Amino acid sequence: MGITNILSLLSGVALFLFGMSLMGDGLKKVAGNKLELILYKLTNTPIKGVLLGAGVTAVIQSSSATTVMVVGFVNSGMMKVSQAIGIIMGANIGTSITGWIICLSYIEGSAGIAQLLSTATITAIVAIVGIVFKMVLKKAAYKNVGDIMLGFAILMTGMQAMSGAVSSLKSNPHFTNALTMFSNPIMGILVGILFTAVLQSASASVGILQALSVTGSVSFSTAFPITMGIGVGAACPVLLSAIGTNKNGKRTALVYLINDLFGMVLWSVVFYTVHAIVHFEFMDMAMNPFSIALLNTVFRTATICVLLPFIKQMEKLVCRLIKDQPEEREEQEDFDLLEERFLAYPALAIARSHQTMNGMAKKARKNIFRAFGLMENYSEERYQKIFEKENLIDNYEDRLGNYLMQLTGREMTVMQTKQVSKFLHTLSDFERLGDHAVNISKVANEINEKKISFSTEAQYELDVVESAVKDIVDLTVRAFIEDDLKAAGKVEPLRELIGILCGDLKSRHIARLRAGKCELKQGFAFNDLLTNLERIGAHCSNVAVVMIELEAAEFDTHEYLKSVREMKNDSYKACFEEYAVKYDIGSFKKNKKKTAEK
Repeated sequence: MGITNILSLLSGVALFLFGMSLMGDGLKKVAGNKLELILYKLTNTPIKGVLLGAGVTAVIQSSSATTVMVVGFVNSGMMKVSQAIGIIMGANIGTSITGWIICLSYIEGSAGIAQLLSTATITAIVAIVGIVFKMVLKKAAYKNVGDIMLGFAILMTGMQAMSGAVSSLKSNPHFTNALTMFSNPIMGILVGILFTAVLQSASASVGILQALSVTGSVSFSTAFPITMGIGVGAACPVLLSAIGTNKNGKRTALVYLINDLFGMVLWSVVFYTVHAIVHFEFMDMAMNPFSIALLNTVFRTATICVLLPFIKQMEKLVCRLIKDQPEEREEQEDFDLLEERFLAYPALAIARSHQTMNGMAKKARKNIFRAFGLMENYSEERYQKIFEKENLIDNYEDRLGNYLMQLTGREMTVMQTKQVSKFLHTLSDFERLGDHAVNISKVANEINEKKISFSTEAQYELDVVESAVKDIVDLTVRAFIEDDLKAAGKVEPLRELIGILCGDLKSRHIARLRAGKCELKQGFAFNDLLTNLERIGAHCSNVAVVMIELEAAEFDTHEYLKSVREMKNDSYKACFEEYAVKYDIGSFKKNKKKTAEK
């Protein structure tokens, strides 16, 4: 391989990774409740998952590409690892179909059919349809589908580029002779692994083995260990696709490797042990393209038949190999609470929904506090962590929304109906809290990159409002988790004070800008922060209002807020005054004056 081949190989890797990223982003954008429900129904049993994986792989002729797509689904939260295992098993069977299609080329006059069913043709069709969706159609949903199709086409092009970069090795006698020169099964397996790892395609390796078999030089004793090794080597592009994914994405990629490793070890031990006792006569039988295709299919199908009953154990194994942090285990436990079987028992389903909502509320609170910490001490790692957790909060909203909507169709008591209504009304507010955490982190990123610094007075003002916002977020989350209406009643007075403070601070900052104490770039960042802080207070108020109003016969947020603000009772006024003293912006000037006098 020359430098040109190496560069082509690296460009193929780059296209492969970019294609997966583009496809994954598109999947996230179109991933709604309907798509998740469809995926669940198609993979809610192992058999369905295997059939789906086999069918998809038979069409696109690449188990690696199918598994890469599944990794994307799991990474985006649309599918569980347990559901993905069935599809990956099916993909292992489906990829053997390519061997039978290649056999068509050995039937006279069938080259046209084989060419029509080629991966290159399918990739081209997907790319053409994808660019039409992306450039011609107007709806955002169609454009997102176009992104998925283009991502898939780029991914496949990258795989073809990687294979093309090493295609010269196919005609290299030293390289191809390596397939037939080893009589030792272990060496044959290693050759199959290495050969496929280089070519990045099990189908390509099987195809080359079929081509070599035409000469009559490939015996069963040579073909069998190489076939076992080919499956393990094909895991390379799948493991490559796990770069940049979350832990579940990495676990899904690892499943592919474990499947083929298990098959290789199991059948090596069984077959060669029996052969040592019985001495099979067909070991020296010359193979042809059809017998190699049959061997590949039987080997893969037999492996999956043995593994199919052990999907749960395989999931536990990959989870042990790639361990969760305590926080990640807690997140998964929240999602596991939302089981469909509890929908028949509304009391249980509501209790579990509340637990999951509590988890979502805590994640939103922690992400806001994480964003505030970023303002004080910027870190790129924590900046990315906020975006990661925002995706998780969005996933909470999708799953809870879908679960609660299913629950509304059940027969419930008046109290249960109120509880479900409360969850549905507050769900979007908790999700929006996560959005504002991201917005604040973006401001922190801008401040860090542009080296923006606020004046001592402006920083003090921000610290005061930030403290008030931390207080209202913590108060709201605790009130929701504990169903504490008394605590919920304290939220609106604090929200009103935060609104007044933000308006006052904007006016003060404009005055500083006019006086030349602050620059315009500081003003934009300062204003963006105050806008987000004010909106956080508003969403906290929405949650508290829902909690209080649902105790009444009617639910009307606007009327409630209007009556509260117009008819402020003694309790409201006392609470407001307490907060006004605690978060007094004027104390900065008082402290400054005392310092000057000293």
